[in-house]
Amino acid sequence: MSKLSLSVAIGDYDRNRPLIDGAVRIDGVDPVFMTLYPEEIFFRALRTHDFDICELSLSSFTVKTAAGDNPYVGIPCFVSRAFRHTSIYVRTDRVREPKDLKGRKVGVPEYQLTANVWARAILQDDYGIAPADMRWVRGAIEHAGRIEKISIKLPPGVVLEDAPAGRTISDLIDKGEIDGFIAPRPPYLARPNPNVGWLFPDPIAAAKDYFKRTGLFPIMHLVGIRRTLVEQHPWLPAAVMKAFEQSKAAALAHLSDTSATKVTLPFIEEQLAATRELMGEDFWPYGLESNRKTLETFLRHHHAQGLSSRLVKPEELFHPSTHESFKI
Repeated sequence: MSKLSLSVAIGDYDRNRPLIDGAVRIDGVDPVFMTLYPEEIFFRALRTHDFDICELSLSSFTVKTAAGDNPYVGIPCFVSRAFRHTSIYVRTDRVREPKDLKGRKVGVPEYQLTANVWARAILQDDYGIAPADMRWVRGAIEHAGRIEKISIKLPPGVVLEDAPAGRTISDLIDKGEIDGFIAPRPPYLARPNPNVGWLFPDPIAAAKDYFKRTGLFPIMHLVGIRRTLVEQHPWLPAAVMKAFEQSKAAALAHLSDTSATKVTLPFIEEQLAATRELMGEDFWPYGLESNRKTLETFLRHHHAQGLSSRLVKPEELFHPSTHESFKI
């Protein structure tokens, strides 16, 4: 049987590199890899369905799943995760703690970005600040003119306006015209501004405390396969999941080898040991069941924030063949 020639668009992360360089193979597939930035992958995948297999935004994927028109089938391999305490920037000259955000203007590159769903969840669950307590301004981080990838309908009380023409949210917070900034990337400032900084002065400590209290390591991206392909080749989801799991395992084994540091940064081995002490041996889990609580938390907030038209169950996101994995 000849192999399927499929396009695969994913980020150039250590957990994906054994796949990209061919050390790990997808059974039955001859892949054509494209390592792209998430913004490009998501835009092309959701607008024109450019890729056969690709990394996808959990938020956008949930919007499309709730609506029943998702062109991709999900695989529970979470190639991007991040604690989003580092994603919340403020004008430190007038916002000194989370409660100070009430009534303020907060910039976002897109309202429905996964990072922003998690940041709003943190503000609401831990500090009692609801999305309707702030006024939202949508605009690009670096180049003016960014729009939402997919259409959304926000609940009553949530005010979202576009940034002025030709302006970015980075420029607006730099000039003091908005009070906060929530995004996967930091504000793009021509020069450092002493009045722009993190809401949480020590976001790493805040994130560690969050994990200790909740057990949540926020999921950002999953893997998707074009739905029409899965209908033709129902064996494909399990094969893709197996390959991504093997790739992650190979990357962690490589990182754990202390004979020579694999990342151009000191203390990596010590950070790896400290992370396992805090979060357990499998601190970056793939699979449905090991991520159920994290997914349920996200989906609850996603629906409450008005982004999904109904409350989606974790099982709905993923192909049935990936709900469980074989064991030897």
